[in-house]
Amino acid sequence: MGFKALGLDIFPVDNAEEARHTLRAITHGDDSYAILYVEENLAQALEHDIERFKDEPTPAIILIPGRDGSLGLGQSALQAAVERAVGTNIL
Repeated sequence: MGFKALGLDIFPVDNAEEARHTLRAITHGDDSYAILYVEENLAQALEHDIERFKDEPTPAIILIPGRDGSLGLGQSALQAAVERAVGTNIL
């Protein structure tokens, strides 16, 4: 709800299947989002859906920790993106 307070659109889901459906709907609709924040626990289940956007300029899919804390997926994704862009691990 903190994101909603900042004026961002939010799409709450209860499970991975709802998240998959929502991700597909907001990436195929007329509304264009440049950045999508996805909790790491859902990102695990949506790995193949998220993977198809890794080389696309938009949307940038940013993995954020959930209520249970970080799983390290966001840091790993950032490191992989930097390595692809720079050619080496500078982090």
